[in-house]
Amino acid sequence: MGAARDLEAAGGVPSRRCIAWALVAMALAGLLAAPVAAVTWRQAVRQRPGWFQSDEGRRVVANVIAYQLPCGGWDKNIDMAARLDDAARAALAERTDEGTIDNGATVEQLRFLARAIAAAGDADKAPAAAASFQRGLDYLLEAQYDNGGWPMYYPLRPRGYYSHIHFNDDGMANVLNLLADIAEGRPGFDFVDAAGRQRAAAALARGIECILKCQVVVDGQRTAWCAQHDEHTLAPAKARTYELPSLSGQESVAVVRVLMRIQEPTPEIIAAVNDAVAWLERVKITGQRIEWVRNEDGVDRIVVDDPQASPLWARFYEIGTNRPMFVGRDGVVRDRLADIERERRVHYAYLGAWPAELLAEDYPAWRQRIDPPRPSDEPAIGAQ
Repeated sequence: MGAARDLEAAGGVPSRRCIAWALVAMALAGLLAAPVAAVTWRQAVRQRPGWFQSDEGRRVVANVIAYQLPCGGWDKNIDMAARLDDAARAALAERTDEGTIDNGATVEQLRFLARAIAAAGDADKAPAAAASFQRGLDYLLEAQYDNGGWPMYYPLRPRGYYSHIHFNDDGMANVLNLLADIAEGRPGFDFVDAAGRQRAAAALARGIECILKCQVVVDGQRTAWCAQHDEHTLAPAKARTYELPSLSGQESVAVVRVLMRIQEPTPEIIAAVNDAVAWLERVKITGQRIEWVRNEDGVDRIVVDDPQASPLWARFYEIGTNRPMFVGRDGVVRDRLADIERERRVHYAYLGAWPAELLAEDYPAWRQRIDPPRPSDEPAIGAQ
């Protein structure tokens, strides 16, 4: 009521409007003085540059650095923006030293640190973030196989599918897109020196070569990619019991996008993209849509016939037949989503529209870029 008291002291009588504005001013002052609520990691990675200079931004950057493993990578599925008490910080020293590129890990942290460095102005003004970024980049470059692929975990785990070349959940595509941003000197990565850009470019080239070699050929025709490939033979490989060797209607999309961002694609890259897109067109599922329902068991995901529905694609297709595969935890291939257990139907995406934007927008734009209109008597790039 400071405004009202000032009027009274001056011999005036406060009006209702004056009092109302005074109350608004008090409320705003209280809001501005209140501490900023802690963000989640999902929110932190979307903050604007100015946020990185706030106390909250500096705290989260320090958290990310603290979570970095001795190998240089990061673990997955962690809210790295959550406040760390002494016990939590002590527990960080007890972690297994296995970094991963699964579920966006390591790549996401490196992009976050790059944004922090850019917000500071240059690497010299954010030395801790710059040093952590360099360790993370070194980790990714060290983890790459000689054949150009990346495993899910590095250092390598002694058993299981974790050492397969990891296209699953766009793991390898995420790494290659980051390396391409660095190699090309994209905005936000200009703090990386020439030697670092050259190393990134060399790793990117090996990764592209690995992609080309992994593309599955059926009856002499290139198709798509499995979610994971054997690290030695490059053949499609099994992961979990419900992730069998197959062609992926999801992961193949990100792989194609990586190939399409190459500024001067070779004939091999052009053919790989064209053939993968042709395969995606062949295997699309029409006349069906996904619907969420609730029944006596809880929520469920079902397939509904709908002639007007937009196309869908299966997560898994049988190699050679292009038969959509629905596989539950028993490892048995079935023809319908309804035939596997509800837990998998609800918690795993067996059907989706992943290639829709690629086919409708990105691929036509890419074709226009690499093969602009020309006289009708001049052959097109990649013409068969």
